Amino acid sequence: MNSPFSFDIGGVAVGRGQLFLIAGPCVIESEVHARKMADSIQRITADLGIPYIFKASYDKANRTSIRSFRGPGLVEGCRILKAVSESTGLPVLTDVHTAVDCPAVGEAVDVIQIPAFLCRQTDLLIAAAETGRAINVKKGQFVAPGDMKHAVQKIVDSGNTRVCLTERGASFGYNNLVVDMRSLPIMRGFAPVIFDGTHSVQTPSAGDGVSGGQPEFIPVLARAAVAAGIDGIFLEVHDNPAEAKSDGANALRLDHLKGVLEQLLAIHAAVQI
Repeated sequence: MNSPFSFDIGGVAVGRGQLFLIAGPCVIESEVHARKMADSIQRITADLGIPYIFKASYDKANRTSIRSFRGPGLVEGCRILKAVSESTGLPVLTDVHTAVDCPAVGEAVDVIQIPAFLCRQTDLLIAAAETGRAINVKKGQFVAPGDMKHAVQKIVDSGNTRVCLTERGASFGYNNLVVDMRSLPIMRGFAPVIFDGTHSVQTPSAGDGVSGGQPEFIPVLARAAVAAGIDGIFLEVHDNPAEAKSDGANALRLDHLKGVLEQLLAIHAAVQI
C-alpha cells in the first residue's frame, strides 16, 4: 500500500509500495570495513531485488561509556561515506548529533538521521532540514507515536518535505524495550515509516557501560512489522558482531541477512494483495 507522502532517495522510492532496506554497521570502524559491508549487503539486495541504502555513523556521540569507540569523526567519516557512495552507487545514511555538523554531513550523504534521543531537538531538526537532504527521524523511546507529527512538522515548516519516521521500541522499565505495533500505522498517517529491527531488540545499558541485546528476536519483530504495513526496514548488520565496535550485541549477522530478507519480501508481497 502506497503512502501519501512518497519521495525518492537516489534510486530508492520511499512510500510507493516497494519495501526498501537501510543497513550497515552501527559505526564506521574503518574505510576497508565500511566498503566490505556495503559491497556484501549490496550483492545480497541486488540478488533479491530490494532497494538498498547503506548506513554507518561517523560519530556515536551517545555511547553509554566515555571509553567506548565513537568512530572516525566528522571529516574522515564524511570522506569515507562519500567514497562508499561513489564506489557502489548506493545512497548513504548517517546520523547527526549536533546542528553544527549538518552542513558538512549534507554534502556527503543522501539521508540525515536524527537519533531517537534527539527527536525533539528543534535546532537539530531545522538544521538537518535546511540541508535539503532526506531526513529520517527515529522515534524517541520516550515519545508517543502520535507526538512524532510535531517532529515532522518542524522539518516540513523548515522547507523540507522528504521526511520519514523510524520505530525502534519504547522504554519498558529499566534496560528493556518493547515494540507497540500500533505505532506503525499511527506514524504512517503523517510520514513513511521504517521499522528498526535491531535497536528494537536492544537492552539499553544492560551491560557494564554497554548495551546488550536479543538478536534472536530480530526476524520475529521484523516479520510482524512488515505484516503490519511499513515502507522500509532498518537493520544494523555486521560480519562479526562479537567483535563489533558498537552495538554488536543487537546486530544481525551478515550471513543471516539473506534469509531474513527473503522472509520479509514474501510477507510484504502477501500483504500487498
